[in-house]
Amino acid sequence: MVTPSTCCGKSGQACVCAAQAKCSCGEKSALHCTCGKAATENTVTGPRCSCRARPVGSCNCERSTTENATPSGDLCSCGARPATACTCENATDGGLLPTETDFTHA
Repeated sequence: MVTPSTCCGKSGQACVCAAQAKCSCGEKSALHCTCGKAATENTVTGPRCSCRARPVGSCNCERSTTENATPSGDLCSCGARPATACTCENATDGGLLPTETDFTHA
């Protein structure tokens, strides 16, 4: 797994937070949901938490208290994340995770 630039980097390798992120039902890893919410859970658009696997404000890894706090000071253009940790489509390295393929655009 490639580490997103916004990852906490706790392990010094892969993004620990992304490995901990779960679907909101808690059954599967984030972006791999198989419950009734799969249609919305497996697609994340707009601002995301640092690991980019969950929507901003919906982080459920061990950093959720920090991740789900309302940011202050200089903000990303979406207004949901600090300017130095933008994770929306407007981020210079935003959008999909580096390991993801966007099949929605030709």
